[in-house]
Amino acid sequence: MTARTGWVSSEIRELKEAGRYVPIRTIESPQGAWVSIEGRKYLNMCSNNYLGLANHPEVKKAAISAIENYGVGAGAVRSIAGTDTIHVRLEKKLAEFKHMDSSLVFQGGLLANAGAIPVLVGKDDIVFSEELNHASIIDGVRLSSAKRVVFKHMDTDDLRARMKESRKEGKKALIITDGVFSMDGDIAPLDRITEIGEEFDAMVYVDDAHGEGVLGKNGRGIVDHFGLSQRVDVEMGTFSKALGSMGGFVAGASDMIDLMRQRARPFLFSSGLNPGDAAAVLKSIEIMSTDDSLLKRLWANSDRLKKGLQEAGYNTGSSKTPITPVIVGDEKKTLELSSVLFKEHAVFASPIVFPTVARGVARIRLMPSAVHSDGDIDATVDAFGKAGKSLKIL
Repeated sequence: MTARTGWVSSEIRELKEAGRYVPIRTIESPQGAWVSIEGRKYLNMCSNNYLGLANHPEVKKAAISAIENYGVGAGAVRSIAGTDTIHVRLEKKLAEFKHMDSSLVFQGGLLANAGAIPVLVGKDDIVFSEELNHASIIDGVRLSSAKRVVFKHMDTDDLRARMKESRKEGKKALIITDGVFSMDGDIAPLDRITEIGEEFDAMVYVDDAHGEGVLGKNGRGIVDHFGLSQRVDVEMGTFSKALGSMGGFVAGASDMIDLMRQRARPFLFSSGLNPGDAAAVLKSIEIMSTDDSLLKRLWANSDRLKKGLQEAGYNTGSSKTPITPVIVGDEKKTLELSSVLFKEHAVFASPIVFPTVARGVARIRLMPSAVHSDGDIDATVDAFGKAGKSLKIL
């Protein structure tokens, strides 16, 4: 390290002293209820693999078959020579699944937001953004150069007030919100948000990364959950959580999606989604569309986990989804709890501290999945009880 970059060591030291340096574990096995880390088996309670599709045999088979047919990579940006028939099939299937006219696939959820938002609004427009929106939404709004107005979390009265104050400042207006908030597990009041959008002539955009495979019929997401088909303008989602693969998408009216094909920078300047990933997502959607048993199991495990932790004395916040925050508050205590769970109880549950969440609400975010057994859930609750008592958290 040169003298010019000596400040980096100071930054790392300060993170460790403040209790905000989070260890990154290396997994040596497929994602599942249990994973291998450093040669030992751990109960995996912090993966986004909601439905267990990341290691589903049919999903793996579909990915392998696509690699054999199309190769490993798309080989070019989609707009030049990187659009394979597998991409077209996936976009058609996504639109059907979401009850939208059309869809566009990106290489990741972050890139979907970074690409789509600047196509919808620009420097003469205005965005009304939920207070706890994901970082990728915030970045997408910044890239758009539109004026940003923030409304309070879950507060549609505040949104209406902000619209009355500022709507006329933009030629076009966009209301944008997470569907399921990833740190607290609460669900945006999308029905009321949509009504406000219609009242004030503002487009409505929902990032449903944590609603895919979790909410709605067969996991169609928050728009289906509220019965808002054809009333929400843009539905964005990811393939890296419940669908078990990699990538992201936006779905909406045909002309809007066509415009994104012409102007969305991540689509135009980065190679297309790998064929294996696209085929895996297609198979995941097929499984979700025809069988809701995984979805039902996910929710049963979620209810069992929350009940057990609450009875043990933990604060699990206001989550209405399988996302289960175990809110400790103190950052050092949160890291200690995660460490004790890992070292003494073989439970892999990563800590979440500032800046991912605000100071004072540090937590361990648990993510039950459809592949956890009742025994796995009960073992997690038992481990949290013992660890919490040993650290005097409970």
